[in-house]
Amino acid sequence: MAFLAAALGRIKPSPTIAISALARDLKAQGRSIIALSAGEPDFDTPDHIKAAAKAAIDRGDTKYTNPDGTPELKKAVAAKFKRENGLDYDPAKQVIISSGGKHVIFNALLATIDPGDEVIIPTPYWVSYPDIVMFAGGTPVFVHTTAETGFRMRAADLEKAITPKTKWIILNSPSNPSGAAYTPAELKAVGDVLERHKNVWVLADDIYEHLVYDDFKFTTIAQVSPALYDRTLTMNGCSKAYSMTGWRIGYAGGPKELIGAMAALQSQSTSNPCSISQAAAVEALNGPQGFLKDWREDFSRRRDLIVSMLNQANGLSCPKPEGAFYVFPSCAGLIGKTTPKGRKIANDEDFAGALLDSEGVAVVHGSAFGLAPHFRISYATSTEELTEAGNRIQRFCNSLS
Repeated sequence: MAFLAAALGRIKPSPTIAISALARDLKAQGRSIIALSAGEPDFDTPDHIKAAAKAAIDRGDTKYTNPDGTPELKKAVAAKFKRENGLDYDPAKQVIISSGGKHVIFNALLATIDPGDEVIIPTPYWVSYPDIVMFAGGTPVFVHTTAETGFRMRAADLEKAITPKTKWIILNSPSNPSGAAYTPAELKAVGDVLERHKNVWVLADDIYEHLVYDDFKFTTIAQVSPALYDRTLTMNGCSKAYSMTGWRIGYAGGPKELIGAMAALQSQSTSNPCSISQAAAVEALNGPQGFLKDWREDFSRRRDLIVSMLNQANGLSCPKPEGAFYVFPSCAGLIGKTTPKGRKIANDEDFAGALLDSEGVAVVHGSAFGLAPHFRISYATSTEELTEAGNRIQRFCNSLS
């Protein structure tokens, strides 16, 4: 429509949300649907965190807070960064609390990007990165990875992508959608490149920090490349680690000028995050952490199960990721094949659509994440449902001719 802002033409609805909504609609119609498309843990928020929220309500903590978060939560975030990442941030000037991790990223990019600025994004990427960059008026520059490189960007490829227009690089480790995570040595190699390019800022999206497996050691880039500290925004949140997706709490630590700009933008948009959610987040960060080990072990078993089942399906190839709760198999071996109903599989989006139609399994096509022909599965669901999904996927792949 003519009266809508031109910026809206640069973004599109999230495909992961769209596919999850379609799966819910089909289920409501009575179909047997297994949705492996949503990016959220299936565990309930731990009881001690819920109790902290209830106590906050009873205390009457239901008023406005500071736009950029309560002092208590900012102190808890600063303590977390020091305790787990060896990073020192002044809670009053270098920490911001926002309404989810996506809100942190949105604020950071809108506060810094001018028309013509470039943002480097390794592929495959979380679907919202390029859209937020384009909404802000910037240009996404994609550095492609492959299963052979472990879906991790090589330092040499980063070097080639940097130009005088580069303002940011976004690093997501462990990654959505691939689950790939950078080792300290790999991060250091990337950091060495960035240290030579003083114009480039780093957005470290560490939202899956606590979801790493097989003794993998998580590190963040400002930790392994201290020279980048003054131009790194280290972002995290409560959604994935603490199963608090609906509570909408994200946070970040970074240079005070950047944090101040983000806080000013937030003060004129959403203002403060939910006061009750902030009280719960204080308990999440400061309270017992033992359940995280149990959750990791559960996720690790599910990962091994679905990787094994996918690799037994005709035409699929699935590497075993280091973290998060996604796998990103290739369906290249099925491109060009036909379903029993005569539907041609011309690309990964056709594969995902035909799988949903034939077997009621909802996955997200890899082209939505900038890398085809792949698809993403979230294994944040019960072992029983995951096993049934694996059987259906195998049956579907075996039916193609």
